[in-house]
Amino acid sequence: MFVLEYKIKAKQYQLTAIDEAIRTGQFVRNKALRYWLDNKGVNKYDLNKYCRVIAKEYSFASELNSTARQSSAERAWSAISRFFDNCKKQSLGKKGFPRFKKHSRSVEYKQSGWKLDETTKKHITFTDKKGIGRVKLVGSRDIYFYQPKQIKRVRLVRRADGYYCQFCISIEVKENVEPTGKAIGLDVGLKYFYADSTGHTEVNPRFYRQGEKRLNKFNRRKSKKFKKGKPQSNNYHKARNRYARLHLRISRQREEHAKRLARTVCTSNDCIVYEDLQVRNLVRNSKLSKSISDAGWTQFRRWVEYFGWKMGKVTIAVPPQYTSQDCPSCGKRVKKSLSTRTHVCECGYSEDRDIAASINILKKGLCTAGHVGTYATGDLPSWSVGASLLANGESMNVESPTKINDEVITESII
Repeated sequence: MFVLEYKIKAKQYQLTAIDEAIRTGQFVRNKALRYWLDNKGVNKYDLNKYCRVIAKEYSFASELNSTARQSSAERAWSAISRFFDNCKKQSLGKKGFPRFKKHSRSVEYKQSGWKLDETTKKHITFTDKKGIGRVKLVGSRDIYFYQPKQIKRVRLVRRADGYYCQFCISIEVKENVEPTGKAIGLDVGLKYFYADSTGHTEVNPRFYRQGEKRLNKFNRRKSKKFKKGKPQSNNYHKARNRYARLHLRISRQREEHAKRLARTVCTSNDCIVYEDLQVRNLVRNSKLSKSISDAGWTQFRRWVEYFGWKMGKVTIAVPPQYTSQDCPSCGKRVKKSLSTRTHVCECGYSEDRDIAASINILKKGLCTAGHVGTYATGDLPSWSVGASLLANGESMNVESPTKINDEVITESII
């Protein structure tokens, strides 16, 4: 699937209608989840049928398009099936029992409830009874290049900097890349973003650390305008939005950086080996959690796996145990603390700690110690679970927020 994303230009009453549609979709999802909890043996199709019952019982739910209600129920079933899959696989830690949504940010339509203008380009009209109506799509890419039958889903997304419209288009996105005959091992870290087995190191940009001073300043301004127990003023909401937009900017910088490096690595190598890190366990370290989260290791791994799939490259995840302790030359285990940044062995081998670890990672991958096709989000890549987009407007494998004339072009395998 290929996802095109445009920014929406609309009047205030239309944006209010989009918010109402998002709240209604959240309500339908929560009602579907409650129906599953109260009735044993409910499956996906029962939840879709239950959407009609919800529409008859609640008038505001009937105003939302029927396919949008079904998409909301499918989101509930997606959380349920993911929970059962984690239980069957006996995943470590929490299994992700489905919970009720409180702050949804998107609503999704299928192939009805909307219509593209044929005469005036870059306009879309939503035909349900929520009152969204006709809105303008801001961007340079031509959505009319694709056939209407190829557009499988349309999603409205609310973010801190405005509203967006995403089109999920059914096309092939595979790339034919010339083989390079190279294999590489990657060791992610905090001093360097990653060090590879060839000796190359990539600088860790630390986007959050760079913007932390401004974030704290905006947060203080927001807190000063907060009135406990009273309705909040417009100045408070402006300060809150300014704070949220800066957070969004930092997250986009981190995502773009991980995507750019992942594409470069997959283009120049046929086999990429990396550590199978459990980042959710590593961030429990109170002294390193902020730096680990700022590095974006999981995002980088997800993009490496995605581009590896797209270009036909081999991606291998290996166990991380002792990769930084073993000597790449003689194999002897040289114990060292995190503060020791140079690996020195009795055999005379001396190298940077991260580069030595990347060599060990590559050796593990080439000796079949890893798992080919092991993905950061589970045994299946997140783009292969179905045609349904993710729930909160942030697709887990969106291939470009590349801004071109206020347009965000996003490519993803759903």
